Amino acid sequence: MKTPDQLIDALIELAFAEDIGDGDHTTLCCIPETETGRSKLLVKEEGILAGVNMARRVFAAFDPELQMDVFLEDGTHVMPGDVAFVVSGKVRSLLQTERLMLNIMQRMSGIATVTRKYADRLEGLHTKVLDTRKTTPGLRMLEKEAVRIGGGVNHRIGLFDMILLKDNHIDFAGGIEAAITRCHAYLAEKGKKLKIEIEVRNMQELDEVLRVGGVDRIMLDNFTPELTRAAVERIGGRYETESSGGITLDTLRDYAECGVDYISVGALTHSVKGLDMSFKAC
Repeated sequence: MKTPDQLIDALIELAFAEDIGDGDHTTLCCIPETETGRSKLLVKEEGILAGVNMARRVFAAFDPELQMDVFLEDGTHVMPGDVAFVVSGKVRSLLQTERLMLNIMQRMSGIATVTRKYADRLEGLHTKVLDTRKTTPGLRMLEKEAVRIGGGVNHRIGLFDMILLKDNHIDFAGGIEAAITRCHAYLAEKGKKLKIEIEVRNMQELDEVLRVGGVDRIMLDNFTPELTRAAVERIGGRYETESSGGITLDTLRDYAECGVDYISVGALTHSVKGLDMSFKAC
C-alpha cells in the first residue's frame, strides 16, 4: 500500500506526463534554455489560501533549482491583489510548472474557502464538519488536506482505514445484527483494530443498533432536525453521532444544535469552484 506522500509523488508525475508529453514546444521554440526570470502567484478573489506546500512539491519535482519565496502560507485569508509567493529560476521551468501548480492551488483553495464557511457556521458548538469520499479520483489526498486547512475534519481517507456499514452493506448482509457480527468476526480474524460506524435510516434501525451495540459511531442518514434531536437524546452519549444526507450551509446549524458530534458534507469536495488566481511574470 502506498503512503500519502507516494500517492502525491505519483500524481505529480502523471500530471506532468499528461500535460507536457514529448515537450512543451511553445516554450521550447521561443525561450532560450539559459534565460532566467521571476513569477508571482497573484490572488484575484477573496478566500482561504491552500496548496502552498503542494506548490513547493510541484516546483521541486520539476526543477529543484527553482527558488520559492513564500509570503502567505496555507490557511491565510486572502484578498484580491495579495501575492502568495514569488518563484525565480529558469523561465522554461516557470512556464512548464505554471498550469499544474495553478490547477492544484485553485482547486485546494476553493475547497478550503467553502469548508471555512461551514466551519464558521458551527462557531460556538462542539459539532465538527466532515468531508466524504466524494472526491476527484487521484486528488483525494490534496482535497482532504484542503478541508483540514479550511477548518474541517477528515472522515475516513478510503475504504481501508475505517469500517462504515452503510445501507447496502446492511441489506446485503441480512440486517444490522448480522452486519455488526460479521464485522467483528472479520476484524478479529485479520487482527485489525478499526473504528466501526453504522448508518441508520430511521428510529427503528437506531433502536436495533442500540440493542446490538458493538459500534463506535452512528450515522443518522437523511433524518430531519426534529428526528435528529430525538435520536441524539435516545443515544444518550453512548456512541459518537454523525448527521448526513443533503445538509446544506443553510441547514447546517439546525442539525448541529441537535447535539450531533459530526456533520458530513459531500459538497465540500464534489462541486466546488476553484479560487481565482494567476502566475504572472514580475
